[in-house]
Amino acid sequence: MKEKADIGVVGLAVMGENLILNMEGKGFTVACFNRTVDKVDAFVRGRGKGRNIIGCGSLKELAGSLSRPRKVLMMVKAGGAVDELIETIAPFLEPGDILIDGGNSHFSDTSRRCRDAREKGLMFVGAGISGGEEGALKGPSIMPGGDAEAWPHIRPILQSIAAKVDDDVPCCEWLGPDAAGHFVKMVHNGIEYGDMQLIAEAYHLMSRIPGMSHSRMSSIFAEWNGRELDSYLIEITSRILSFRDEESGKPLVDVILDTAGQKGTGKWTSQVGLELEVGIPQIAESVFARSLSAVKDERIAASRILVVNPPAFTWDESQFLAHLEKAVYAAKICSYAQGFQLLYAASREFGWNLRYSDIAQIWRNGCIIRARFLVDIREAFKQDPDLSNLLLAPYFSSVILDAQDPWRQTVKCAVDLGIPVPTIASALNYFDSYRCERLPANLIQAQRDFFGAHRYERTDRPRGETFHTNWTGKD
Repeated sequence: MKEKADIGVVGLAVMGENLILNMEGKGFTVACFNRTVDKVDAFVRGRGKGRNIIGCGSLKELAGSLSRPRKVLMMVKAGGAVDELIETIAPFLEPGDILIDGGNSHFSDTSRRCRDAREKGLMFVGAGISGGEEGALKGPSIMPGGDAEAWPHIRPILQSIAAKVDDDVPCCEWLGPDAAGHFVKMVHNGIEYGDMQLIAEAYHLMSRIPGMSHSRMSSIFAEWNGRELDSYLIEITSRILSFRDEESGKPLVDVILDTAGQKGTGKWTSQVGLELEVGIPQIAESVFARSLSAVKDERIAASRILVVNPPAFTWDESQFLAHLEKAVYAAKICSYAQGFQLLYAASREFGWNLRYSDIAQIWRNGCIIRARFLVDIREAFKQDPDLSNLLLAPYFSSVILDAQDPWRQTVKCAVDLGIPVPTIASALNYFDSYRCERLPANLIQAQRDFFGAHRYERTDRPRGETFHTNWTGKD
């Protein structure tokens, strides 16, 4: 074992432990600390036994065990715990040392921490890490950003433990200054919300097909995963639908309560969309869908009062499933298009100069939203780095136009059956709004000017020139 460790990790929940094992397996010596010191001993004597891992009983000991510049990966709960840890460990660090926040911190907190660290002579990196416990151990997608001078020091470690694609290309690349890394991870999670919800809606629609068993639904998702919809979330959906509950013998998904939890990253994405005035309705709808799922008791009561009698499912099964597959793919494209539009707006707003082809590359493996068509997204941005919307790229415009009729038929079927499809329908409305040359916003501007003298622009005058009308004729 080396006398000094290459990196230190604070936080020994499963993610932290798995990242340590991943690093050690790639040839690095890792020092570790946890606030509950018993966990350090248990880890070093258990999963870490016989490995190049140095257990530490204090932050001072951790800092003393690291080679310069010290590199400390913080795997603690986002929020105040990160600030507390920074303040506690800072006295044991020296100028040029590096702090890396690997949690799901809000990007505004990361911006502040970058400034504060700089004042202390330290370098700060906000690194979004996606892939869950398995990804942390076998290769996650890593999205680092912050103090660029830190990158040469941490690059060998982060890129070695990241997932790989093609000819050993790591799913980890420097994204930009300030909070660029954590912002990209936040948008990743927003897209993840949208993806999960639209897949759940497809499952809900399938469940209304007469005689449709869970094993059949599982096989359908498996078939989809062999075509354009090839992705991690489609793959695990197929596996989930074939899983049986040992206690009841029923499909396990049927005995899981239909109330979806959330940790806030989808909400953050939606809020930033509002702040930057970027239309991401599909991502926002997926957040609202989880909120509605949470009011289970109210929904039960409403189902007994707001009774409707939708018609029986009469569609041809094979035709409907073909339509549904195209609708899900089109909606998935819209979800990613909205996410990248938000990244585009943030890059301009904050001066990050994000490279969208790199982001698509990072997301190709290791992360939750990994999907086959990220290769096409990467190529679209390689061909046009300033592409403002994925729907305008030749490949995606062709696919979405081809899916247009099946998509509309799917939404119509859902409406007729009384089945909510908020993200599939929202994606269609987004598509229709984005391609609409003239929206009814002219009437909204007239209304605003009528009651609040907010003024409006005219179609027959230069942009930026505004007007007000005395709509009532009164002084």
